[in-house]
Amino acid sequence: MVGQHVSSASATPGTGAHAKQRSIKCVVWDLDNTLWDGVLLEDGEVSLRSDAVDVLRALDRRGILHSIASKNEPAVAMTKLEQFGLSEYFLSPQINWNSKSASIAEIARSINIGLDTLAFIDDQAFEREEVAFSLPQVLCIDAKEIPAVLNMPEMNPRFITEDSQKRRLMYLSDIARDKVEKAFVGPGEAFLATLDMVFTLSEAREEDLQRAEELTARTHQLNTTGYSYSYEELNEFRQSDTHKLFIAGLDDRYGTYGKIGLTLLECHEDVWVIKLLLMSCRVMSRGVGTIILHHIMRLAKEAGVRLRAEFVANNRNRMMYVTYKFGGFKEIEADGDALILENDLSTIQSFPDYLTVRIENSCGDEDYAG
Repeated sequence: MVGQHVSSASATPGTGAHAKQRSIKCVVWDLDNTLWDGVLLEDGEVSLRSDAVDVLRALDRRGILHSIASKNEPAVAMTKLEQFGLSEYFLSPQINWNSKSASIAEIARSINIGLDTLAFIDDQAFEREEVAFSLPQVLCIDAKEIPAVLNMPEMNPRFITEDSQKRRLMYLSDIARDKVEKAFVGPGEAFLATLDMVFTLSEAREEDLQRAEELTARTHQLNTTGYSYSYEELNEFRQSDTHKLFIAGLDDRYGTYGKIGLTLLECHEDVWVIKLLLMSCRVMSRGVGTIILHHIMRLAKEAGVRLRAEFVANNRNRMMYVTYKFGGFKEIEADGDALILENDLSTIQSFPDYLTVRIENSCGDEDYAG
């Protein structure tokens, strides 16, 4: 399902819908004669390309991540990157003698992003062609074009949010958590309890809308419909009497995950419909995916309305269908590409006991401690 926009404060995509602009989340760099001039293992000394470093740092400020796919000796190459003061920019660097396509696939797996959100920069036509053949979703760029990268539409998010400016640091925090988790001996929930997580849920404010738009544009896997909405459309929903827009954040003892979830409700007199439910892939393993859903179920029951949800399947979001099914939603009809599910609200699970849930509203904050 191609992501869509609506043209007014209706949560159903209309005839004015259009495809999402492709958005690059991570740029994968070759090293020799790409990030630097020269071949490290042959020349010994290499010099950084100033235009490449300028692009690297500018994209980092825009919230675009970086990694490496280079055929080199890993220890030698990483030492050189450390000498240049650049090693901290690269997540899951793949410096080895494998094919570039294998390295890029491993980067996507490690960072947990889609191949269609990756760009690959290399000076060798053979390497670019190998990647293009094996991974046609990846955007391949000739190193000669590095000066033009900053002007590419795919590299220009509409907004640079607080979350996007911190994105690399948040991923580095994720890596630190993952290392601790791998060393932890015991059940998964016992590890989660050690994180001191605080999940915050509130109705979206105007200052949340840039990040909310970014979430709809960037989140594909854990997205129930694949719809995307602009800042202006989300602001209409925020002020609408017939919609509710919720945004979620997550923090733990390692730092913040930022704003990681969004839900759009269409509210009629006797029935509410969840038109969009999404969660960042970065929190997939933290067991927080159902918290928004259970909060909405509580609100619907208190309001005395039926609760339905819309689900549009694509090749990446089955986990969200499973989330609905585990939450007690049952299919009742199909409406075009969408499945309509309903929950009878007879069973609403409590929040997980390994975290604190903070509900922020106009009546004050409510904490539900695990």
